Amino acid sequence: MTEQKVFIIGLPRTATTSACVATLSLGFKTAHTAYTQRAMDEAQIIADTPVFCDYQQLDKTYPDAKFVYLTRESDKWLPSIRQLLERMHNNLQRSDGGFNPVLKRCYNETFTPLTLDNIAKDSFLLECYRRHFQGALDYFKGREQDLLMIDVADAGSFQRLAHFLSITDIDPSQNFEHINIGGKVTAWKKIKHPLKIEATEKGKIDSVKR
Repeated sequence: MTEQKVFIIGLPRTATTSACVATLSLGFKTAHTAYTQRAMDEAQIIADTPVFCDYQQLDKTYPDAKFVYLTRESDKWLPSIRQLLERMHNNLQRSDGGFNPVLKRCYNETFTPLTLDNIAKDSFLLECYRRHFQGALDYFKGREQDLLMIDVADAGSFQRLAHFLSITDIDPSQNFEHINIGGKVTAWKKIKHPLKIEATEKGKIDSVKR
């Protein structure tokens, strides 16, 4: 079992929660989002915010890290990400509160310019996906051994993830669980597991320095 940091850098609504549930089952301390240094230090595997935005910086901070890019077919991803961004939009853009500043920064940098008009356009969302995907391909060019790309809906994707994490004794029929079905994004909060790492410190994040 690897002791390296593994960052799951797929965009929101590409099954990051399902991947985190899988890594818990494989025996890894896992954080789905990490907003404190303690969470970054304690978790072996970290997904979602801020890693989908900050993976290049994290690669420099943790030079032995490995990365998992989750892909998803556009006909499944588009309605799901649109619903999420529409629901989050007001709190992402508020100057008097809303979401924490790390989450705001990551979404606004990745889905820029984040307006309701743009969210409604398939072409805008697909370009954000393409730009992020291509950015990962370009960044890891020549280092393909450090990057695994999977779609959790594909047969054998669970086994590919396990192998990437140096887990060899795995049931060939095991698959990813379907989590956050129907647009819900709160399933992770309800998961109880001794290896689950909380994203915050009693609801608080570290001070934002940039």
